[in-house]
Amino acid sequence: MYASLLAALSVPALAIAQTVVTVTDRVCVVEPCPNGGDAAPAIIEAFELCGHNEEPSRGKVVFLNETYNIRSVMNTTGLKNVDIDLNGLLLWDTNIPYWLNHSLPVGYQNQSSAWLFGGDNISWDGHGYGTLNGSGVACPGRPHQITITGTKDSTFSGIRFVDSQMWTMTVIHSDSILLEDIYVNSTNIQPVGFDFSSLNTDGADTVYANNITFRRWTVSNGDDSIAMKGNSTNILIEDCDFYEGLGVAIGSIGQYDGVFETIENVTARNIRSYNMRYGAYVKTWTGVSSGYPPNGGGGGLGYAANITFSDFILHNNTGIYAVTQCTSYNSASGNCDTSKFNLHDIRLQNWTGTAVSDVVSAIQCSAASPCTGQEIVGIDILDTVNGTAPSQYLCDNVSPVGFNCTGPTWEENNR
Repeated sequence: MYASLLAALSVPALAIAQTVVTVTDRVCVVEPCPNGGDAAPAIIEAFELCGHNEEPSRGKVVFLNETYNIRSVMNTTGLKNVDIDLNGLLLWDTNIPYWLNHSLPVGYQNQSSAWLFGGDNISWDGHGYGTLNGSGVACPGRPHQITITGTKDSTFSGIRFVDSQMWTMTVIHSDSILLEDIYVNSTNIQPVGFDFSSLNTDGADTVYANNITFRRWTVSNGDDSIAMKGNSTNILIEDCDFYEGLGVAIGSIGQYDGVFETIENVTARNIRSYNMRYGAYVKTWTGVSSGYPPNGGGGGLGYAANITFSDFILHNNTGIYAVTQCTSYNSASGNCDTSKFNLHDIRLQNWTGTAVSDVVSAIQCSAASPCTGQEIVGIDILDTVNGTAPSQYLCDNVSPVGFNCTGPTWEENNR
């Protein structure tokens, strides 16, 4: 289409890195490199040419219905007033030594990213088929697929993410973002069964993020579907389908010794959960610092508050809901009563469906900072093992609302 337009207008084509054609001064069409070469330099150049615009003008970066091989890291931040039209496939190279040595720092937990992306007033449309394929395998230190950083007043829709290298997406230092009609599938690395294995294949994580909406996501993975981490506020997750993972996660948080962080005003509603470990769960580090991020830590301060999980439908979950303040380095046990990170005003409302568990909730809170305002109401779930309604509410250091504690927690995955 754009080539025809060029011919009709008799506009000279400007080749950038031999693969980018500028149709006008604000529209860049990216074409694949011949012979499977690295498309990353051309993509970066396209955003440089067409991704920085002053209102009322907008730029546009177009990916054709082709395969683009990504063999190097990309930093396309500081964008302004630009539309991204993704019709094809961005396919990441499998050169693991390169990614281990060249990935870009995210600025949290010593994590890294293959692509730092961001700016103001961005609109990205994948049309339901535009895809980012990370060619991922489980390998320590591999980068996140994409990091949305320094971004505000932007929309991302209709994008597919498959086989992410690690976390699919991190939203950090960003405000007022809508992410809707997103598909994530990172399940071909390893089967996920009754005893789950954490694969670090999170669907999305928020850090230092405010006013973020996740709407109509489909996530199939072996880890957190969507997770809120340090300083995440005013987050809405709604009308989503989550498969074969751990659930909606608050945390982990409290990893940085002596650092005050918050998670506040989070709503997850109208969630369908299939063969998951939990519908939702909350996790903090202990109050004893051991090791270093991303795998170690502890001793953090702060609170998670005003969190609502409403209208969840469970389909054959292995568990229902859990809180733990026992997270520690390399899964070390003990020190569960030491965390000073506080959890208060967390609500479960109107959960239905099926699970293979007699435990509605296992809420293990720290004696150093007991949980208050833990509300559970409107639970109508069938334990398919016993053919009865789950009856146990396990608690440590909890002030319950709407339910009575039936005993203490006894392990992380109480069933």
